[in-house]
Amino acid sequence: MSGPLPAHVPVAVLSRGLLVESVHHGSVVVTRADGRAALVVGDGTTPVYPRSALKPLQAVAALRLGVEIDEQLLAVAAASHSGGPEHVDAARRILTAHGLDERDLRNTPDLPYGAPEREALLAAGGGRGQMVQNCSGNHALVLAACVVSGWPTATYLDPDHPVQRVIRDTLDELAAEPVGPVAIDGCGMPVLGMRLLALARAYGRLAAAEPTTAEGRVASAMRAHPHLVGGAGRDVTEAMVAVPGLVAKDGAEGVQLLGLTDGTGVAVKIADGADRARMPVAVAALAAAGGHDAVVAALASLSLDPVNLGTETVARLTAVPL
Repeated sequence: MSGPLPAHVPVAVLSRGLLVESVHHGSVVVTRADGRAALVVGDGTTPVYPRSALKPLQAVAALRLGVEIDEQLLAVAAASHSGGPEHVDAARRILTAHGLDERDLRNTPDLPYGAPEREALLAAGGGRGQMVQNCSGNHALVLAACVVSGWPTATYLDPDHPVQRVIRDTLDELAAEPVGPVAIDGCGMPVLGMRLLALARAYGRLAAAEPTTAEGRVASAMRAHPHLVGGAGRDVTEAMVAVPGLVAKDGAEGVQLLGLTDGTGVAVKIADGADRARMPVAVAALAAAGGHDAVVAALASLSLDPVNLGTETVARLTAVPL
C-alpha cells in the first residue's frame, strides 16, 4: 500500500426488500462560485486521480496553445466517448486536420466503451483499436497541440513533455492550487492527483467561464454536443440534456464532476471505484448544498440506480442523506 487511506464515509446504499444489501463509501465536495466549500462529506483533502474527468481541463490547455477546431471535435476531445461511428469520425478529423493519422496515437487499443457500439463492432468482425477506444479524441487533441506548438509528437505521453507541462500549469491555475502526484491513466495519458475541493473549484470555473475563453469554449462544446461527450444511455449525456448549462464528466474508479453556470462545482469519489454510485451521490450533494432545487429535480431520474427483474424493481441504489 502506498499513501494514506482516505477518510471516506458511507455515501450510497443498495437496498433490497427490508435490508441494506451493499454500502459504498466515498467523499464529495461542493464549491461555491468563489471556490470555497459549500459542502464537504468524507475526505475532501486527500488527492485522488480524476482519471478521464481531467479531459475537459486538458482540452482547455490545448486551446490555449492555439489549436483551432469546431465544437463537435472539441466535444469529442473532452469525452470518454462510447466508440460509435460519429465519435471515431470526429477523432479522426482532429488528426487529419493536423497532418496526423491513427499511427500517431499512443492510447491503449480497446473495444468501444458503449455496449451497443461494442456489440455492433464485434458483430461486424471488428476488434480492439485505438480509434474506437474512448480516449481517442483526447489523445488526438493533445497531439494536435504538439503540432501547432512545434513539439515532438512521438513522446507526447511523457510526463516531462512540454505539452504535459502546459496541461499541469493549466490545472494548477483552474484548481487555484498546485496539483500532483503524477501517475499513468489506463489509456497511457499522464494523470495528476488533485483534491476534491480543487476539482470542484475547477469545474465551477469551467462552467461559469465567458464563452470566448478557452474554458468557455470547452464548456459550450460539451453542452452543445452531449451525445459526443458520452453516448446514448450514458448518464453524463443524459444529465447535460436534462439541465441546460450543466457540464458533466465521469472518470474511472468512481469519479464524477459537475459544473453549473453559477460557478457551483461538484466532485465525487467513490472509494471502491463503483461506477453506479457516482451520479446518485453527485445529485444528492447538490440537494444537500441547497439552492439548486430545479437542477436536482431535473436530475431526479439519475439520483437512483434501480435493479430490475423484468419490469419489476427488486433493488435500488440511492445516496445516503449527506
